[in-house]
Amino acid sequence: MALLDMPHTNRLANQKSPYLLQHAHNPVDWYPWGQEAFDKARREDKPIFLSVGYSTCHWCHVMERESFENDNIAAILNESFVAVKVDREERPDVDRIYMTFVQATTGGGGWPMSVWMTPELEPFFGGTYFPPEPRQGRPGFASILSQIAAAWKSDRDGIVESAREVVEQLRKHVNAAPRLGAPGIDRRLLDSGFYAFRRVFDARLGGFGEAPKFPRPAVLGFLLRYHAATRNQEALEMVLVTLREMAKGGIDDQLGGGFHRYSVDDHWFVPHFEKMLYDQAQLATAYLEAFQITGEAQYAAVARRTLDYALRDLRHSGGGFYSAEDADSATDHTLEKSEGAFYIWTAAEIERLAGPAAEWLCYRYGVEEDGNAPGELEGQNILYQAHSVEETARRFGRPVEEMRAALAQAEGALLEARARRPRPHLDDKILAAWNGLTISALALGGAVLEEPGYAEAARAASRFLVSHLYDAASGTLLRRYREGEAAIPGFLEDYALTVQGLLDLYEAQFEMEWLEMAVRLTRRQMELFEDREGGGFFSAAAAGDLVLQVKEDYDGAEPSGNSVAASNLLRLARMTGRNEFREAAERTLASFADKLDAAPSALPRMLAACEFLLGDPREVVLVGDCGGADTAALVREAHRRFAPSQVALLVDSPETRRKLEEGIPAIASMGMLEGRATAYVCRDYACQAPVFEAEKLGELLE
Repeated sequence: MALLDMPHTNRLANQKSPYLLQHAHNPVDWYPWGQEAFDKARREDKPIFLSVGYSTCHWCHVMERESFENDNIAAILNESFVAVKVDREERPDVDRIYMTFVQATTGGGGWPMSVWMTPELEPFFGGTYFPPEPRQGRPGFASILSQIAAAWKSDRDGIVESAREVVEQLRKHVNAAPRLGAPGIDRRLLDSGFYAFRRVFDARLGGFGEAPKFPRPAVLGFLLRYHAATRNQEALEMVLVTLREMAKGGIDDQLGGGFHRYSVDDHWFVPHFEKMLYDQAQLATAYLEAFQITGEAQYAAVARRTLDYALRDLRHSGGGFYSAEDADSATDHTLEKSEGAFYIWTAAEIERLAGPAAEWLCYRYGVEEDGNAPGELEGQNILYQAHSVEETARRFGRPVEEMRAALAQAEGALLEARARRPRPHLDDKILAAWNGLTISALALGGAVLEEPGYAEAARAASRFLVSHLYDAASGTLLRRYREGEAAIPGFLEDYALTVQGLLDLYEAQFEMEWLEMAVRLTRRQMELFEDREGGGFFSAAAAGDLVLQVKEDYDGAEPSGNSVAASNLLRLARMTGRNEFREAAERTLASFADKLDAAPSALPRMLAACEFLLGDPREVVLVGDCGGADTAALVREAHRRFAPSQVALLVDSPETRRKLEEGIPAIASMGMLEGRATAYVCRDYACQAPVFEAEKLGELLE
């Protein structure tokens, strides 16, 4: 309690969230989301002001500096409201409900999110960032606070009634039952999704829609699967163009690897500089899948740089992965932070650091004497691939390999100098869902690139989740770990993405423990979240302190829990032979059939699940010693190609055989031929003649 006696120290000082701790010394009397705040609002009959953001959010920092550190604004908040702070990454359930309200009432959304609600948690006014005083068409925050406080005193009952109606409308919207006679799940939905993305595809620069451009990896994943099923070359080219153009742009950290959150322009040039773990994981996976399809080294190289960044800068010593790095950081000569300071360069700095190769490096990365960056970054340079290594070699009349080596040395000098700059803030909480995505990427990277380090990192992250965020006694997953504390019951996305990671790890390394854990977590997920009558899964286990339950269905920066759950259930049905999983998957897809029909582009990850359901099912059963050279050769062949409708199993011991036979009796008859590791390629467990040569397996898989 001593902290609370210090000037400008509020209740957030006792929290673990890095975002909440950033606001612990505001003059605002912040409360964390919870009963203490709700009881105060009801006791004093005050509306609640809810502010939602996250620790690496640039505009959250701006609003804090301008308003939440302002004593006059804090006095209004403290006098007339109960102020509550929420970290959207810790409590996506709270964020999702009120973001639905803000989007429905304003037509847009984003963070920081600002919502005013009754003591019963029913919202009546909301928005995103507000400047302290009116500016550029935005109302001033201080004025809004005063007006709402006055309205609450003069028309409290009217506001409460209006808020109740809003919640009722939201409840009807988010829990709408499928129409009678709703369309079924068929290939027409997949075609509709493809054409929806085709209409907004930027054929010159990649990506979908206009600036700002977000990567949205779920779209890339669907299009690759659509291509695999239909051989539609245009779907593949849409992905490859996007991946190539992104890798050239400033959105890709050209020195240190890893992708920034989004590009403010349509060229992928000027990024919003924060780096999120979920982007690294999903984009690495997209580049790896492109490499599987094309065999082109450029895609493998970007995947390596992205995974290496995560391993270098986002990894906890115990094996888990931190959440994000901030967009803002201090410059060398002042403590004042600015966006992108860690990543940008003056031409003079580069000339001093790169030595004789400076002219070459400036040509390669588009560096200009007066800077190439616009707006607030004027005079600075954002590195991007203005020219390839080969073009740079031709321009300066040097052999390509000599140029490549010289550029690598110069890049190393810049990276070394950058490492001495003040680093952006690291959000060091570890989230189950985002670590699940990262396990998927590392597992695939280890298998496809034959990189043992990635495979071991995937195992270590899985062990971290099981040892720190899983309660074996109850079978329950927790969402967040930080500084020795695991907390917050897991949400649907935590279960679904962790299960996906474990399934991907199993199929990459064939260690039975990961498949068994995936089955346990899936069953617990079904107990906690499934709507058996309406189909699909609620995002949170019970309403609790929420005004309504939501079934998440938008595949945005992260895939929705329902989309991933449907995919997992279909995979598990094929891997275990258990109909309970397939039936749950079909209930889920049927419950979203209306949305898939009306707005397929909103659910690309769920379209990918539909593709798996409708596709040509194939099971590959390998029988052999897990450490044997002949088994390894078959495993490499199975991993070499992109086969999204395929599942793979390994029988490497009597115990494994016994476990797999429980659901798939046909495995009992599958043995090794001539004492060698043997592959069985099956469709619905009707198998072709077994083979033990990798080349023959490749022919069957083609």
